Amino acid sequence: MALFHVDFFSDVLGMCAEMDVLLPQQTRGQIGMEGKAADGKYKTMYLLHGMSDDQTIWQRRTSIERYVSKLGIAVVMPTTHLGFYTDTTYGMKYWTYISRELPKICREFFPGMSDKKEDTLAAGLSMGGYGAWKLALGASDTFGAGASLSGALDIVEDYRRQAEMPGGHRQLFEGIFGSLEELEGSSNDILALAAKLAEEKKRDELPPLYAWCGTEDFLYEGNQKAWKAVTDLGYPLRTEVSSGDHQWKYWDQKIQDVLRWWLKTDIDLE
Repeated sequence: MALFHVDFFSDVLGMCAEMDVLLPQQTRGQIGMEGKAADGKYKTMYLLHGMSDDQTIWQRRTSIERYVSKLGIAVVMPTTHLGFYTDTTYGMKYWTYISRELPKICREFFPGMSDKKEDTLAAGLSMGGYGAWKLALGASDTFGAGASLSGALDIVEDYRRQAEMPGGHRQLFEGIFGSLEELEGSSNDILALAAKLAEEKKRDELPPLYAWCGTEDFLYEGNQKAWKAVTDLGYPLRTEVSSGDHQWKYWDQKIQDVLRWWLKTDIDLE
């Protein structure tokens, strides 16, 4: 694999931005690691971070480069700070950036990346799991599938909990989404977004979704609610449940399952 640390300017955000990008490379002499070239244009996974993190976190906490080295795909790891992949009420257009501008920039910088939606996956954890499903549901012409690990999929209930919790993130959520009433039923509400797309698309046109959440995770109940909602709407959804809470040792394992699910392979990535 080749690793790029990319600093560039975002016109949408009006400031400099960063992303780390992995590109496939055919190698023969690396010790303990196989490098495979892409077969044609690169399939690309946009891999999103959670609330406390940035574009470096997937490399620091997992073996993502090793897992994808034998798959011949590209991985884009952007940062969107604490913006919840949303055009915020305080003026930062993180949704427009992540859904429109970033894919365009990536394909200009790295013309080997495929521009087909079926070759483009959004995946992420926690806040990034919310962002991944939001991209698959709200930018389905660009992102052909979405995968969430411990995702904040019932964002309305998460907002309500933060508002009621001593020391919670009420002001942050208000700055991002506005009031709870403004969030519920809006394009930032995953359940409402899924219902809207299901009205617009035929059932066989709905994007495939993947989700895992540990049974001890504080987001587990919200995940179950979201999973039932999209299943009832006819989305092709694969869910996996196991013991676990909100931490990296599980996400490191499950991102391998995400890759196998998306690429329809049973390859051993360890």
